[in-house]
Amino acid sequence: MKRVITVTVLAATMLTSCVSKKKYVALEGELNDTRSTLQKTRVEKEEIEDKYAAIEKRVAEYNAKINSLRTENEGMMEMNDLTVMSKNTKDRMRSTIAKMDPEKVQGAKTLEDSINLAVSYNLKQNISEGADEDDIDISVDETVVMINVSDKLLFGTGSYRVTNEAQPLLKKLAEVINSEPAMEVMIEGHTDDRTMVKDSYLKDNWDLSVRRATSIVRLLQDKYDVEPSKLIAAGRSSYQPLVENTNKENMAKNRRTRIVIIPNLDKFFAMLEGDAAVVEN
Repeated sequence: MKRVITVTVLAATMLTSCVSKKKYVALEGELNDTRSTLQKTRVEKEEIEDKYAAIEKRVAEYNAKINSLRTENEGMMEMNDLTVMSKNTKDRMRSTIAKMDPEKVQGAKTLEDSINLAVSYNLKQNISEGADEDDIDISVDETVVMINVSDKLLFGTGSYRVTNEAQPLLKKLAEVINSEPAMEVMIEGHTDDRTMVKDSYLKDNWDLSVRRATSIVRLLQDKYDVEPSKLIAAGRSSYQPLVENTNKENMAKNRRTRIVIIPNLDKFFAMLEGDAAVVEN
């Protein structure tokens, strides 16, 4: 009996020892895996930190470049405001502004405003000879010159045939366009909202506005030698009115041709100087 108990205890001891060893091996394996994972994580962390540091460095470099460009740009803006225009051109501009309505001049808050006023005034004096003052309105917005010409100066009622009275204006306009090779010009036809007479040769206001624009473009090209690649013809029908079509006066304002001149920015001041010279002469 005693021997049986001893054998049983020995067997139990051996079994317990065997199971503990397996657990130990398993735990040792898990520990090694954990150590390996930890080492891999450390390496990845170092790589991420290196990448982050590199990104921070690039961001700092970009910010430095942006700040540098901003400083340069501000300097260039200052230069454009103060030094691009020659003294002669500034003198011409002041001379032009001195001839203008003081109330209009008071609205000029910046040098750009003054330039726009001077260019508008000079162009109007240059191209509107013989026309009523109300027939031509000129404005300048960021070097884009917009000339609105009344319907009565260019066309007969419901017609797209250009009148003889409009020829001096178109001739002067062609001279301005031809003076600058890099200039583009868009001719826009605008109408009031009245419908066409039944059975008219014109289909609708789209038809009339487009034909009026192309009539002027053809004259500028064929009669006044404007390079056709510089010209754009567009019809806007009645869909961009200046005022509501509620009475005859308003309808007359909306019946117009808009000439949009887009000069090369580098030539803008030269254009001002040239026009001022015309006025002073």
